[in-house]
Order: sequence, then C-alpha cells, then structure tokens
Amino acid sequence: MTRMNIHSVKVACANCSMQQICMPSGLSSQELVSCDDMVATRRKVKRHSTLFRSGEKFTSLYAIRTGFFKTSVASEEGRDHVIGFQMAGEMIGLDGIVNDNHSCEAVALEDGEVCVMPFHRVEELSRKVRALQRHVHKLMSREIVREHGVMLMLGSMRAEERLAAFLLNLVHRLHARGFSHSELILRMTREEIGSYLGLKLETVSRTFSRFVADSIVAVQQRHIHILNQEALRHIVIQSGGLHPSLQ
Repeated sequence: MTRMNIHSVKVACANCSMQQICMPSGLSSQELVSCDDMVATRRKVKRHSTLFRSGEKFTSLYAIRTGFFKTSVASEEGRDHVIGFQMAGEMIGLDGIVNDNHSCEAVALEDGEVCVMPFHRVEELSRKVRALQRHVHKLMSREIVREHGVMLMLGSMRAEERLAAFLLNLVHRLHARGFSHSELILRMTREEIGSYLGLKLETVSRTFSRFVADSIVAVQQRHIHILNQEALRHIVIQSGGLHPSLQ
C-alpha cells in the first residue's frame, strides 16, 4: 500500500480543534507551547493507506486530527482481525511501547491527518510536564480497560448485545466531538464490524435488520439513525450492563 504523504507543517496544539480531547486539560500557555515542540510533523493519510504495520519499528505516537482508522492483527490463518477503531482526538501507536515494535497494523478508513510525536520527545516532555505524564498513563490504562471490555463482550454477550454496545460506544465518542448523539455514518464495513465483534457478516446484517424491524434504528447504507437509544441500552443491560470501555 502507498505510504502517507509527509508534511513538515508544524501544528499549534493550542489552536487545534482536538486539543481539549487529545491533550491533558489544565495546561498553562507555556506548557502548550512545549507540547507544540513535541509534534514533529503533520501527515496526511489517504483512505486504505497504512500508517504503520505489525513488526515495524516503533518510533512515534500519532494523534489523529481528522479521519478514521482501524487497527488489526493477523490470525494464524493469515486473516486480519480488527481489534479497534480510532477517530479524531484519539492516540494511536501505543502498542509499540512494549517491545519497540508495533504489534498491529493501522489503516485509514477514510482520508485523514495525524500529528506525529516521536516517542523520545514525549518521554522528555513528560518528565517536565506532569500533566502530560499522567495523560500518557491514562491513555495506556484506557487501552488495557478497552481490551478487558472487548474480552467481556466477546465472551459473554449475544450478537444483538454486542452490536448494541458497539453502536452506543461509537455514537458516545462522536457526540463528545460535537457530532449528533443519534446519527452517525459508519466508516467501517459490516464485515469489519463483524471482525471486531467476533460475528459473521451474515449475523451483523441480520442483527441490523432486527433493530430496524423493532424501530430501534433506521439504516440507509452506512448512515445510521438511532431512533430508540434506551432500547439499545436495555439490550446491553440484559448482559450485565455496559463495561466502562464500551460506554
């Protein structure tokens, strides 16, 4: 796949629309200036392009400015298994910290842009700005909690519960970024959703159809309108409630 274009344009964190989501809150103006120095470049990533591959040397973390990404790992059979979907304001690349090599592949689901933060700069600045250090620790902890949530979902939830939890999580994250709390456009395919949820494509399509028949959602290709969010929540509660990572 074609690698992304590289731009040497500096990005001022203080002026970025994703700053309140991407960076720790309560930073002073001087600390924000220091964070600007942490960002080396800005990179545009075309749809279907790879940001990094499994086994590739880990050098940087990536803050997503625009666009939507998926992370996946290859199974023993050589098939890709989706392990996450990331959107603007979120950090990607944390998987490489453990052994200095990426353990998964990150691919853009639409044209996007990321801020490249060399990890050695992140470490240096974290020692000076304690709020940033805590923020990085929170990001790493969030990944652990997310993995536990996905394991819980795959191990104990039925198909409709998994899809309901997925839709609630997605619309919640989008709403935090100023989007509608009831409408969304799926950047991923139903097959990719199935890969993430541990469901077959036919099961995902059948479950969507059931939600439509029950007037819980309206579906027009990739456009989803959640008509009854409480019904979705009720479906998930039946399995023991929403895990924090799925809320």
